[in-house]
Amino acid sequence: MTPALDINALTKRFGDKLAVDDIALAVPQGSFYGLVGQNGAGKTTALSMAVGLLRPDSGSARIFGQDVWADPEQAKALVGVLPDGLAMPERLTGREVLTYLGLLRGLAKDVVTARAEELLAVLELDQAEKTLVIEYSTGMRKKIGLATALLHAPRLLVLDEPFEAVDPVSAATIKTILRGFVAGGGSIVLSSHVMALVEQLCDHVAVIDKGRVAAAGPLDEVRGARSLEDTFVELVGDQSNGIKELSWLSR
Repeated sequence: MTPALDINALTKRFGDKLAVDDIALAVPQGSFYGLVGQNGAGKTTALSMAVGLLRPDSGSARIFGQDVWADPEQAKALVGVLPDGLAMPERLTGREVLTYLGLLRGLAKDVVTARAEELLAVLELDQAEKTLVIEYSTGMRKKIGLATALLHAPRLLVLDEPFEAVDPVSAATIKTILRGFVAGGGSIVLSSHVMALVEQLCDHVAVIDKGRVAAAGPLDEVRGARSLEDTFVELVGDQSNGIKELSWLSR
């Protein structure tokens, strides 16, 4: 079966820094795939290249067989993206943002109206009907970003830290939506450094370290009999070795 997302030898360098080093991953259709790594490990850069937001120095990415760079229109129609540090029109309300982006994608006006209404209600953004996006909290921005990613009914969702700064009640709602998306045949790639969250949601996982894939596969195979956090620390190296306690905090 064609992978939902097939990344082959993606590489990206910024000056002297090799941010992504020959990464290859295949995300099975219908999977909830977690991408974990330390801050600066290359997760965001790799995903940005995989969905067409950042051109790689070399390598390729395909979404359900469609080449992201050779056939971007077809590939991008299949994916909904919530990037880290999402930028969007800030002088619009949430409903106006969804309407604008939906029409820009070519959706019928009545379809956009109905979907926007449902998304705003489910994500509890309808209570901020007259609030401009520039006045949204970080958590609200994450939710409207997720709404824009879901609006066109994609087959693949690529989400970079979607739960960051989201309150527990909203987080529970988002988890329900994402689980339902996968249960309905969708595929998700979720980037996070919160191991417990990945263990709770994902059935596959890849550990990214210094721009390379340290381990990848079904969650139970990667973590073995231990927690994902213990496995992760062993794979990337325990950075706490040799660190002393702060003397002035001792009692």
